[in-house]
Amino acid sequence: MTAKEEILHRLRTDNAIGNAGFGKPDLMRVSPMVYPDPVVAFINTATTSAGARVIEMKEGYNLQQLIRQTYPQARRIASNVEGVQADVNPDEMDQPQMLDGTDVGVIRGDIGCAENACIWVPQRMKQRAVCFISEQLVILLSRKDIVSNMHEAYERLDIGPYGFGTFISGPSKTADIEQSLVYGAQAARGVTIILMT
Repeated sequence: MTAKEEILHRLRTDNAIGNAGFGKPDLMRVSPMVYPDPVVAFINTATTSAGARVIEMKEGYNLQQLIRQTYPQARRIASNVEGVQADVNPDEMDQPQMLDGTDVGVIRGDIGCAENACIWVPQRMKQRAVCFISEQLVILLSRKDIVSNMHEAYERLDIGPYGFGTFISGPSKTADIEQSLVYGAQAARGVTIILMT
């Protein structure tokens, strides 16, 4: 038996269910993190680990005004969210490339997870590229939709009408390019989470 054959044989036999090689953890004994106040934990994780900006929207404040104050230089805002006056509606675009040049994309998140600041964003727009092609991304999230951990998030997960969704956690960043941190390599350069009541 060659070295390659031996390795493949060991992988096939040792990892099979019921073999003594590498046992799988007992999922019933895993206790997920539960926070006394998931909203406070979410804000802390989002602003420190994820690198997002969190704005808590006060009662009676105008959402459109808040977005324009946050991004006064934005020339092109894309959104299909009710109450947001956008320059471009992703539901009216035939091709995702038509969203290129979007300064700010405004989307709605369904579930926020405190343990990692991820927000579940189901596709509720024709062109989901708005979530990734926008230079800056604004995610609207209700405080009541924040849970402690991914276990709770997956229990509430809804895939949406288009059969696609993604977890977004802060701006896109990578350090693969010459070992220097680059923002916006795969998606938005910055993320602002607006917590709604």
